[in-house]
Amino acid sequence: MVSSRKHSLSNSYSNLPIVPLSPLALLSQDQDRNMVKFSKQFEGQLVPEWKEAFVDYWQLKKDLKKIRLLNNNTSTNTHQITSFPHNLLSSISTFGLFGRRRDQGAIQVHKRLTASASKGGDLLYETELLEQFADTDAAKEFFECLDMQLNKVNQFYKTKEKEFLERGECLKKQMQILSELKTIIKQQQCRKGEEEDASISCSISCEEDSVKDRTEQEQQQQDSFTDELERNEVPFSDSPTSDEIGKPTDIYMKTEKGKLRTLSGRVFSFQGKSLRINIPLTTPSRTFSAISYLVWDDLVNQSSKKCGPQGGGKLHINKSKLHHAQKMIKGAFFELYKGLGYLKTYRHLNMLAFIKILKKFDKVTEKQVLPVYLKVVESSYFNSSDKVMNLSDEVEDLFIMHFADEDRRKGMKYLRPRQRKESHAVTFFIGLFAGCFVALLAGYIIMAHITGMYRRQPDSIYMETTYPVLSMFSLLFLHFFLYGCNIFMWRKARINYSFIFELAPTKELKYRDVFLICATSMTAIVGIMFVHLSLVTKGYSYAQVQAIPGLLLLAFVLLLVCPFNIFYHSSRYRLLGVIRNIILSPLYKVVMLDFFMADQLCSQVPMLRNLEYVACYYITGSYKTQDYEYCMRAKHYRDLAYAVSFLPYYWRAMQCARRWFDEGQTNHLVNLGKYVSAMLAAGAKVAYEKERSIGWLCLVVVMSSAATVYQLYWDFVKDWGLLQMNSKNPWLRNELMLRRKFIYYFSMGLNLILRLAWLQTVVHSTFEHVDYRVTGLFLAALEVIRRGLWNFYRLENEHLNNAGKFRAVKTVPLPFHEVDEEE
Repeated sequence: MVSSRKHSLSNSYSNLPIVPLSPLALLSQDQDRNMVKFSKQFEGQLVPEWKEAFVDYWQLKKDLKKIRLLNNNTSTNTHQITSFPHNLLSSISTFGLFGRRRDQGAIQVHKRLTASASKGGDLLYETELLEQFADTDAAKEFFECLDMQLNKVNQFYKTKEKEFLERGECLKKQMQILSELKTIIKQQQCRKGEEEDASISCSISCEEDSVKDRTEQEQQQQDSFTDELERNEVPFSDSPTSDEIGKPTDIYMKTEKGKLRTLSGRVFSFQGKSLRINIPLTTPSRTFSAISYLVWDDLVNQSSKKCGPQGGGKLHINKSKLHHAQKMIKGAFFELYKGLGYLKTYRHLNMLAFIKILKKFDKVTEKQVLPVYLKVVESSYFNSSDKVMNLSDEVEDLFIMHFADEDRRKGMKYLRPRQRKESHAVTFFIGLFAGCFVALLAGYIIMAHITGMYRRQPDSIYMETTYPVLSMFSLLFLHFFLYGCNIFMWRKARINYSFIFELAPTKELKYRDVFLICATSMTAIVGIMFVHLSLVTKGYSYAQVQAIPGLLLLAFVLLLVCPFNIFYHSSRYRLLGVIRNIILSPLYKVVMLDFFMADQLCSQVPMLRNLEYVACYYITGSYKTQDYEYCMRAKHYRDLAYAVSFLPYYWRAMQCARRWFDEGQTNHLVNLGKYVSAMLAAGAKVAYEKERSIGWLCLVVVMSSAATVYQLYWDFVKDWGLLQMNSKNPWLRNELMLRRKFIYYFSMGLNLILRLAWLQTVVHSTFEHVDYRVTGLFLAALEVIRRGLWNFYRLENEHLNNAGKFRAVKTVPLPFHEVDEEE
């Protein structure tokens, strides 16, 4: 067996799994780890999505606690009852005829086949007690639970092993097809002497590549995975969560025969077999290309369709299609290898759990149960089967041969990406910049209070021109700071956010990285604003110093789009890719990260409006003439204000429409209605700010009230899964990640209060002589805080639904599919 590697509690799940050791090695290793409580170690290293399939170590500990309490109560009575005749009989009972010692142990484990054992059924284990325990009922209950756990582990391991073996067989066939296609293309290139894309018409027989009993979720995952491959930002991604469950995502068109034909698939046939190469339609270019191909195929090439034995036309497959297919197969190899690694971890940790609990049982009861039961566990299916080990070695060899140019180091670096080590320097700089930020912010507030910049004045150039820049950055980095807090809480609650968001473990931002970005950025922003305010108070004219806030904004924009590999390059470009997908949301396939980010923008409408004004102020050159009211007078700016107010809701509504179109679930249409109501409420609010009439005020109240009720219902019932009457947790869902239930009730009440922040538009409450823009910033910050609170429960809901289906790795779409001749 391969030697094991130690995992830290924080990084154990993201690292590649360890290979199981022999029972003796596990025993010695277990003794070396007595400084760490095993239950915490076990919980920290298990695969979160498979938690219910692991040994219920905590329930077994509870059963042992009952036995320990009963032993303590009966130990005194046992010593009093013990006598010489009793000792003599017990001594004789341990010897057989002619004085031979009987060594049957305290228990005996029987094997029993299920009713369907002849058809490949499961082998069940049942334990019989051979010796009298202090409390037979408690011991019997313990072993019943232990047998149930062993049977559960064996069954789950067998199921997952079968699934991965089927995936492996499919991948081998896909790899064989790809190799033959590449060989044919090379031969045609040599024969024709072409440097451009070569066309082929060939025949390759293929078994159905889909895994048996593939769920609708696995089919829906096809588009999102290939979309990530196209972005070239992360090498591989994990599967979406239960919110992504839906119908198959390929776009279909009716043919003249009434059959369904996928736009993303193109068929080529030979030797009585037809193959389709499916590249999911995740981008606008692919969709338009597929539609144009169908139009050309239907209108121009009707005569060619009647050629061939199956009536199917020859299809040209260029190198670009083949390249996409190769990337899909490459990703499938990686996901398969990762899944096999998780199964090794599952095997190793369960073996450790059985050893640990049996040792505890022997210590409590003073019996020798461990040697007997450990032999059974060691010979059970999950520990004795070597199919996973063999398949893992085979996947390594195939991947290295086909995708790493037979360079083992290169291939294993790809299959086993190393985790970034968390540096203490990051923590140091977080504290350093956080202290600088607090000091600069205190100085800025004191100076602003002395100069009276934030008080209501008839003419305040500073509040009209400079304050929107500070307000915009404050809301942005407050949101980013709350995202770092969310990451910290997700990790603490064992919510696999990187799996849900399809983030590469080697490139995702850790919560320390997020805090460092926030502390550094806000230190620079407040420092520059402090210098700017100092220059203004010293008598410099606004015309001389007004370019400073604009240069600050320009510097952050340039840093965001900087093409060099500095300052979290992969994360910056992934953010830009997500923003692109949101803006073009009807055309791009919607994945979890896209609509999650679009929801964040719905809470940042004040920030977007500040950005709109600042951009207009500096682009039009108004900062040179100090005509800050120019943008307010311009008609185009007023029209743009309406658009900015409801654009985030429009994008989110379009995402719901695209998901309904792809998945066919009416639930997305209901969600679309929520964002349409919010869009109308936002438009009415902007109109009221311009007109300030009673009619618009009444419309704001009606529209905002309807939107708030709609949103509260969706928050509580749909997103959080709360308010369930028949749940075992009163008014909460059955499965909860947090132990203290009052946190959920408190969050519900806080969400209700923060949802009603729009009432400030009607009440117009003020804080003494504070400028209304400061009050607006405070209310906008409350909405950002509400969104940060919502983010935790949203991911909790996604994690619980996904974990219930035991999806820990992605089922990657495969490009080559066998089709019927009629298609």
